[in-house]
Amino acid sequence: QVQLVESGGGLVQAGGSLRLSCAASGRTFSIYAMGWFRQAPGQEREFVAVIARSGGISYYSDSVKGRFAISRDNAKNTVYLQMDSLKPEDTAVYYCAASSRFVTRIRTEYDYWGPGTQVTVSS
Repeated sequence: QVQLVESGGGLVQAGGSLRLSCAASGRTFSIYAMGWFRQAPGQEREFVAVIARSGGISYYSDSVKGRFAISRDNAKNTVYLQMDSLKPEDTAVYYCAASSRFVTRIRTEYDYWGPGTQVTVSS
């Protein structure tokens, strides 16, 4: 079992930045790919970013590429999502998730999820 808890969400103006963190406990953190997803009201939960177990490979959705950066610190059992140049359409609940796959964008291939943190971007 892996327990995940996100933090760092909040209210920010368009063009601003936020850094989300996701702390993991339980099984060895480094064996999991770590992803970030988001869900806006009335929308499906969508992929945002993923980083492979070792941290050497990462992928982003087209909507955030060039603005968001995912990273991980396996010594601290933590994954981060640096979000810059935020837009109102980035408003959503952001979830981190752990997958036993090497790396994946597919929501159903994630085994563990955090409760989420709200990000609101005002125009």
